[in-house]
Amino acid sequence: MEISTVGVIGVGTMGSGVVEVAARSGLQVVAREATPELVEAGRGRVEKSMDRGVARGKLDEAARDAASAAIAWTTDLDDLAGCQLVLEAVPERLPLKLEIFGVLDRVLDPAAIMATNTSSIPIIDVAMGTSRPEQVLGMHFFNPATVMKLVEVISTQLTAPEVTEAATAFATKTLGKRVVPAPDRAGFVVNKLLVPYICQAIEMYESGHASASDIDDAMKLGAGHPMGPLTLADLIGLDVCLFTAESLYAEYAERFYAPPPLLRRMVAAGRLGRKTGQGFYEY
Repeated sequence: MEISTVGVIGVGTMGSGVVEVAARSGLQVVAREATPELVEAGRGRVEKSMDRGVARGKLDEAARDAASAAIAWTTDLDDLAGCQLVLEAVPERLPLKLEIFGVLDRVLDPAAIMATNTSSIPIIDVAMGTSRPEQVLGMHFFNPATVMKLVEVISTQLTAPEVTEAATAFATKTLGKRVVPAPDRAGFVVNKLLVPYICQAIEMYESGHASASDIDDAMKLGAGHPMGPLTLADLIGLDVCLFTAESLYAEYAERFYAPPPLLRRMVAAGRLGRKTGQGFYEY
């Protein structure tokens, strides 16, 4: 399948990065948000990122202008009708995703691929909200999508093999990513390892075992990690960490996966990390 036009639904931090990656890869992109205000916010994120690339010498002005011209912005899901692949990147709420996939099921060509960027919701739950679950799979990008090279491709029991092959080829050959296939299980590959590690660091901090900076420095200087677990949690978003930990615990029912109380309290208090200016550190 030739994929020349892609749709991205939800252009927050993750979705805007995918929009930029796709546009810079020579694709036509239809970027959809729910309101005009969110459209403008998403457009601003993409333009700011590409302007930063020009300033740093990683992108020339002609390439930036060509990528900008390749992006169509909309609030109407019907405008994605001509896309061969659509990636949904809205908040982690299954009813919202089901509503969106129901519309995509109606407007997209029968051969179009429908992908979700969820980090924790079972892909099969999303797929069964359509009349063609064989066309649905997960494509889990990582933040920032413009930098991170990995994409997890998650097939369900019903995903057609040719759909998995086409999505994998698209991510590798067109977007230049490294694909890791993952089973449709909570956490896939990365988050099943990463989120318990982050939660263990939070428990260590909460118990007074070590300070936040000491935990982070220990993992950077002792384990060679580029970023400590608490700094990483702030970057990911503590609400996302909590949701993923809850999904892991619901799936496997093992204490190891349970989110620590401090994480729940910080999310309840609105201390979500970088995006709110305060998490384990102040920004």
